[in-house]
This record gives sequence, C-alpha cells and structure tokens, in this order.
Amino acid sequence: MGLSWQQGPLSPGAIGRFLVPEPLPDRLLYAEPLRRRMRVRFGGQWIADSEHVLLLFEPGHYPMAYFPESDIAPSTLERIEHTTWHRDLGLTSWYIVRAADKTAPRGGWQHIELPKYASELAGRVAFAWPAMDAFYEEDERIVGHAADSYHRIDIRQSSRRLVVGHRDRTIADTKRPLVLYESGFAPRWYVARADIDDSALTPVQHQTFCPYKGLCSYYDIGDTHLAAWSYPEAYSQVDRISNWVSFEPDVVSVQIDGNTIHLEPGQTVIPHGPDRDLDVEEVTVKQP
Repeated sequence: MGLSWQQGPLSPGAIGRFLVPEPLPDRLLYAEPLRRRMRVRFGGQWIADSEHVLLLFEPGHYPMAYFPESDIAPSTLERIEHTTWHRDLGLTSWYIVRAADKTAPRGGWQHIELPKYASELAGRVAFAWPAMDAFYEEDERIVGHAADSYHRIDIRQSSRRLVVGHRDRTIADTKRPLVLYESGFAPRWYVARADIDDSALTPVQHQTFCPYKGLCSYYDIGDTHLAAWSYPEAYSQVDRISNWVSFEPDVVSVQIDGNTIHLEPGQTVIPHGPDRDLDVEEVTVKQP
C-alpha cells in the first residue's frame, strides 16, 4: 500500500478514514519533494538527472516523478500536437522523448494550464515509466514505479504455531514462522523450507514483481492454483524471507494457534500498473 493507491489513505479504496467533522473531497492530490537524486536512462544515455524531483500522489495511481525542465538533457523532448485533459490539473501537453537513435512517442508529459493550487508542478515533466529504459536513485535501479515513502514493510519473528493444510494433507507445520507486515495489507506468514512438505509444492510458470520485495515465484498445491509463493532472492531490505514460503488463506487452510485465518475486504494486493507487466529479464537487469 502507498499513500494514494490500493488501500492507501488518499485512494478510492482506503481502509481507514480521516476523523474530521466534514467529509473530505472524493479526490485529494498530494505533492512533495522526493529529496533523493533520481535519474532517467533512455537510448543508452542519461536524459534526466535531478535532486529536485517532485512526487505527485494521485488517487488510484502509483506516485509519479516530475523533473524540472532544467534537469533534462537538451534536445530530449519534442512537443507534439497531442494534448489531453487532466480532471484536476487541466490541459496536458505530450512529448516525444529522443536519445541517440531511440524515440518514445508520448514518452513524457507536462501540465501546461495548472490551477493555482497546483503551481508546484509548473515547468516540470514526467516520463512514462514503462517507456523509459530505467529509472535510478543514485546508482541503484528503481523498478516498477517511483518508491513510495509511505510504504513500509516490517518482518517479525513469531513462536506461534502455524499449520497449513490442503484437504487431508498437512503441508506445513512450524513454531517459528516469520510474519510480514506491509502497510495496509493483511499480515503474511512465511515458513522455512525445513518445516514444509516440499513434495506438495508444484512450481508453476508464473512470476510477479514487487518493487519492495523483488521477484516472486508461485506454486500449485494439488489442483489448487497459485496456492503459495516465495521470493527466492528477496531484496536485501527484506532478505529474512528469501526462499521462505507463504500460503494463500481462503485457497488453502492456514491456521495460527488453531484459528483459521481469512483475508478481510481491502487486504488483497491488487495487481496494478507497470510493475506487474515486467518480464524476468527486465526485473533482473544490472545497472550499467
């Protein structure tokens, strides 16, 4: 979860509410300085390099990075006749992005008739994330979308007994699970391979990518599809769950201290945006 997407406080599917006497507007946009150096690579070149990026949080969307025009390489942007209308930010002009022999039609945009309340975005350009080669913070690639500073993951060791079953078969039984708390979502319980009947897991040709945890692999259990998942090489920030396995409640039986757990409304991760469309090669590309 982030500030404005999935179940975040500024998203349409917010799981909490603001304790105020009057209802807030249906849509609230929020902008703040990123306070990190961000770079954009395209056509084998650095086309933008800025320490003054502004993040725009828009309901139902991942955060979007806006670069000052002065921090974009000359001759990178070619304005085209195509324009669109943003319901909150007004007229939007689009650009062809060029570098070396590579072009990205509608690879960037700029809001050119901003209302006074959105003046922070004046003179700034956003790049279409999937159209660029890569985005970086300092020298590390950021895949999927701009990192949301309001997204948090905590991992805690537990001694509670976790039992996973499928029909009459016990799949996992442990008293040392890890529980992963991710902003806004249900706790996810991870089990060490030594505490799993590994013969019950059938690897499938399906992978997704989490910008905060890494590349995820999935397993069927019997005829139950995508019943479990694992991050074989989770990012260093969440390395404790590397190669551990989590199981999908409501698909297989997951019990904590004898109590069966279920996902409540608003706790399911919603596949959304370019991070779910990346292939394995793009996810694992090394920095230049």
